Amino acid sequence: MTLEIRTFSIRDATHDEDETRLASFLRTVEVSRIDTAYAEGAWRVLVQYRDLRRKEETAQIESAIISAINSWRTEVAKSLGVDREEVLSNVVVAEIARYAPTTEIELSVISSAAGFDVAGRGGQIVQIVRQTMEDLTN
Repeated sequence: MTLEIRTFSIRDATHDEDETRLASFLRTVEVSRIDTAYAEGAWRVLVQYRDLRRKEETAQIESAIISAINSWRTEVAKSLGVDREEVLSNVVVAEIARYAPTTEIELSVISSAAGFDVAGRGGQIVQIVRQTMEDLTN
């Protein structure tokens, strides 16, 4: 998740109102850095932050994808008589959830970087991700 930047002015004449607005904003974000400077009768406040609502949405999406993939790999592992880790490692499941690939090419890049081959199952995995994303948006 990328950092966002927002600036505020805390003017001498209306500092109570401006401080309240800034405080309200700060309660809704994860602050990475705050810089201040005083110029022309006001404090300038630069806030670098991550939006907590987006962070929560991202966590929910990742959790839903992990759950869907875990259900699928449990079924596949049972049918093959192997451990589900052999079907798809936990590391790869986490990376798939993190990046939510919607094409087999994207999936192959993710799995290759994690050192795991998803050949033969890529289409199923991508379909699970797509379906999960669709279910979350409806």
